[in-house]
Amino acid sequence: MATIINWFPGHMAKAIRQFEENIKVVDVVFEILDARIPISSINPEITRISRNKPRLLILTKADLADPQLTKQWLLWFQKQGQAAITIDAKTPGVQKKVEQAAKRLLANKLSQQQAKGFSPQKIKAICVGVPNVGKSTLLNQLINRRSAPVGNRPGVTKGQQWLTGNGHLELLDTPGILWPKFADQRVAEKLALTGAIRERAYHSDDVALFAIQFFKQTSPNVLLQRYHLDVSELELANPELLLTITAKLGMKDDYDRAADRIITDVRKGKLGPFTLDNPYGSELTGATD
Repeated sequence: MATIINWFPGHMAKAIRQFEENIKVVDVVFEILDARIPISSINPEITRISRNKPRLLILTKADLADPQLTKQWLLWFQKQGQAAITIDAKTPGVQKKVEQAAKRLLANKLSQQQAKGFSPQKIKAICVGVPNVGKSTLLNQLINRRSAPVGNRPGVTKGQQWLTGNGHLELLDTPGILWPKFADQRVAEKLALTGAIRERAYHSDDVALFAIQFFKQTSPNVLLQRYHLDVSELELANPELLLTITAKLGMKDDYDRAADRIITDVRKGKLGPFTLDNPYGSELTGATD
């Protein structure tokens, strides 16, 4: 990719510093991941800061991800000794599922407190993840009320706030955090395509070309049906195919507009469920080891 994607605004640097301070007062870290990019949405800064705390990975947007690959990712994390669950934050039962996972992770600590005669305390968890990962939607499910602001763009949550509900969790919300530099531009492309990076940090045609390559490789029939393509047109080089899709969409030669449409279609699931990260690695998605 010719364009280098990097975006690390000042409020993210501040959020990382606050995270380093606040992690000292919580029992567990809830790292919210996008089920479509389970590895690419893991923030190495969060991994570094959380190394001495129990950490639960919560894969959101499972309804938009490939269900078979989601199952494989849960097994992969399990083999790494990492606690992980997957949810669709818009379905019922989320609060119970997350609470039970947190209690399993903190079983020793909770049993020791009970043995000492302490009254049950709410589990204090800090919630962190890359921008636009679905964190605020999840938090609203966990506290049973609409409190955390929800949006479909990165950077909605600007400050940190404690949230409590009727359950057994006390939650510290944080803004979406990226890391200072993407060493692997493939990761940056995945984050951009799924909406974790603001549009001003990349060229939409670059990200759309990445999407075209992915679906050509994994689900060519989806491209054929969505954009009314002929089978022979899939043999075109990706830039030419983008121009062809532009024409099919009635946008003449406005390929930037067509690129935005493709990205939006992908994010909204118009091209079906998909997962960009493969637990077994591939040339397109990148290896996980």
